[in-house]
Amino acid sequence: MTLADERLKELDNPSLTLTGRVLLRCEVAADLIHAGQYEAAREALGELWRGVGERPNVEGLDERTAAEVLLQVGVLSSWLGETKDVREAAKDLMSESASLFESFGEFNRAAAARADLALCYWREGAYDEARVMLEEAAARIIGDVELKAKTVLRLVVVEASAGRYSDALRILTGAASLFEESTSHALKGGFHNELAIILRRLGTAERRREYFDRAIIEYTAAVYHFELARHERYVARIENNLAFLLYKLGRHPDAHKHLDRAQMIFTRLKDATSLAEVDETRARVLVAEHKYREANRILAGAIQTFEKGGESALLADAFTLQGVVWARLRVFESSVAILRRALGMAEGLGALTSAGQAVLTLIEEHGATKRLPSAEVYEAYQRADALLKDTQDPEDIERLRECARIVIRRLAGSRLRDKNFSFYSAIRELEAKLLEEALAEAKGSVTEAARLLGVPHQTVTTLLRTRHKRLASKRAPAKKRKRSIFKEK
Repeated sequence: MTLADERLKELDNPSLTLTGRVLLRCEVAADLIHAGQYEAAREALGELWRGVGERPNVEGLDERTAAEVLLQVGVLSSWLGETKDVREAAKDLMSESASLFESFGEFNRAAAARADLALCYWREGAYDEARVMLEEAAARIIGDVELKAKTVLRLVVVEASAGRYSDALRILTGAASLFEESTSHALKGGFHNELAIILRRLGTAERRREYFDRAIIEYTAAVYHFELARHERYVARIENNLAFLLYKLGRHPDAHKHLDRAQMIFTRLKDATSLAEVDETRARVLVAEHKYREANRILAGAIQTFEKGGESALLADAFTLQGVVWARLRVFESSVAILRRALGMAEGLGALTSAGQAVLTLIEEHGATKRLPSAEVYEAYQRADALLKDTQDPEDIERLRECARIVIRRLAGSRLRDKNFSFYSAIRELEAKLLEEALAEAKGSVTEAARLLGVPHQTVTTLLRTRHKRLASKRAPAKKRKRSIFKEK
């Protein structure tokens, strides 16, 4: 008999009130959800659970108890939900719960609800929304070390997902004492896991092998704590993370071994989405091994699962990887199309890092050839640079530099051998050429030229006034206004 089963036996106590019974179910369910035991959590909720995303019956309950029920049903629905509609319903339940807690002054519980809600946005790739929610939640928590540590850890996860590793490390190290005070092995495991991720990224940036060695140690510590917490899902996720690091280090056979362990756990748990994430990682390893057809087969199944489950952020990243696979299989048109789709999907979600990575992949796989016009390659680089302007991810920064070299080669051709060649001069020349073409197409209209270039009106005006004064004569004369744009009082 598990600890949860023993606690639920208290429901047989005839002296327990309705409120006591409901809160006991919620407490046990919350512990099971935190441990990743979602099916057991559903059983623990009993008659309170009416289905994934379904509003529970809270009639006859006081507002505080109703808020707790709405929160646990919403959180569990967010983890079990496989469609966008269900996820939105889960968000609504959590948001309503937070509002109720705030209405009667339980700000810590409200913060916990907001933190759970933030995870929904994070899983969708909406990092900015998740960050704001978590920062506000953390600031409002008073006196609860466990909740504060949990909220800070989630903020670190968001920052790491957005590629802001220096910020993530600063937040994590600054909050280390919180995790030392905590008695939760799950929180300690999360601390070590995120530290490992950051060390891996910094090891890449600074090309220091000892960071990778430390990351492996931190991953091992994370597995230890999650095993003590009986959190099988997190153990499997750490195995997936460790496999990803080993893949980056070129240790492909070792990576496959850890992926096999993760796959075994997720298969036992019947977690289709997490299995698809493992498959996506395995596809990356297979690409590194030049086994493109096998990678294509495995990735196709993962994409189907992400589509079915409405996992838009994961789907966008998988589409980007599929673009690489198809390019290596020489299915060029399909590769370009799926990379553009990945870009649009990620950008629509507000997942700017994923969108920028999709553009970089487009340039890397197709920018050096005539499959893309030179002007489009240049525009793609500008877009990637804008999307990743805040990134601290060393790999993305290095990729931006490599893509800049591809752009230079496309724009300059043999001019690279010219001792007087300047990258910035070449970029300015192309900028002038595109601006001149847009003005000609727009018959001198600055407004229309800006629309054609996809930039604000003020950008074109500034370019004509500063860097490209010789083109000022190409613009149509401004029409004289018949009356003032300001009205007299």
